[in-house]
Amino acid sequence: MRALVTGADGFVGKHLSRYLRDQGSDVSRAGRGPEELDIDIVLELNDSRSVEAALAQARPDVVFHLAAQTFLPAAAERPLETYETNILGTARLLAAITPPTRFIFVSSNQVYGYGSSSGGALTEDAPLAPVEPYAASKAAAEHLCMAAQRTFGIDCVIARAFNHIGPGQDQRFAIPSFARQLAQIAAGTQTPRLEVGNLEAERDFLDVRDVVRAYGLLAERGVTGQAYNVCSGIPRKIKDLLRMLILQARVPVEVREDPARMRPSDIPRFYGDNAKLRALGWEPQIAIEQSLREVYASWQAAIGRPSRLEAR
Repeated sequence: MRALVTGADGFVGKHLSRYLRDQGSDVSRAGRGPEELDIDIVLELNDSRSVEAALAQARPDVVFHLAAQTFLPAAAERPLETYETNILGTARLLAAITPPTRFIFVSSNQVYGYGSSSGGALTEDAPLAPVEPYAASKAAAEHLCMAAQRTFGIDCVIARAFNHIGPGQDQRFAIPSFARQLAQIAAGTQTPRLEVGNLEAERDFLDVRDVVRAYGLLAERGVTGQAYNVCSGIPRKIKDLLRMLILQARVPVEVREDPARMRPSDIPRFYGDNAKLRALGWEPQIAIEQSLREVYASWQAAIGRPSRLEAR
């Protein structure tokens, strides 16, 4: 398989590119930025000529479209930039693709928004009710994919990714932020106080390596025009994950809520049903405890201290 991965210089893009190559695929990694980044093709989603050139160079059988503004607070601060990248960037890719190239669009659980207010597991036929600009941009891009499939015959499959974690994730997100702060406390470079947001929220976390395996499987077996939840199917309280990290770090710490980290549209319980993806032959392989150990160990390594964690 010849694959083009957009956003290949990002957290998930790096893991996906590595996974696909390990599976024997010919992978072209596309991303923004200077040549020293770990990419093969410079891709500017706001430039149709750049998009067309990237596709001409890669000649892919499958496009995995990961490139997006993904950090929700940043998306809310700059909504027009978010719409430009997440909606119009997707539109330019779809316009440049010709059959039989398959298009795997990486969407988000956030498209369900207030549709998740019942608190139960979300299935793919739940209504889309986005709350924030990021979620709205992903929902709009999903509709673009379906329009391209129905009108132009583009082979589109949608992956609705829920929360995922793993080594290399941006520290702006909750779990790597906790792990970084704990590693700094253990190293003596931060006072033993942890600044946190809403710890009562329940979310569905999956290891990034299970996520990219799901994307690879969707490229092979996903049904055209269908959406698939990529999730663990298990709601977990943020405070429980933080407790696991603190126990692993073995440091005394004061946990303090930071109002600046609170989101006004936070939904209390948000998790998915992964039966549709499981029916294709996928299941999670990496336990949440292992994911957390490796995230914490990666931050210890980043600040120059060896991990004290022992494999269980």
